[in-house]
Amino acid sequence: MATKSAAKTATPWGAAHKLEGLTLPQRVGDKRFASIVELLETERGERLVRFAYSTGGSVRRGPVTLRARDLERLRAALAEHPGLAEAILGGDA
Repeated sequence: MATKSAAKTATPWGAAHKLEGLTLPQRVGDKRFASIVELLETERGERLVRFAYSTGGSVRRGPVTLRARDLERLRAALAEHPGLAEAILGGDA
């Protein structure tokens, strides 16, 4: 379960606490942005995975697009985030 110190966020399923999160910096030419992956837990204990992107420090809704090399970096980053790894890749991660 989430601790009271975890950041609280709104979801369509109600309030949730952020348990883990990772940020993948990306760029295309001069454009800089980041994809964000978060493990959330609702008040009822249901776990959710949220994908978002950030431009200029502001988190945005919308589609998140990852290139093959970004997916490789995501897989590597998941090694440091076991809760996210389990939620995304299953128990064998």
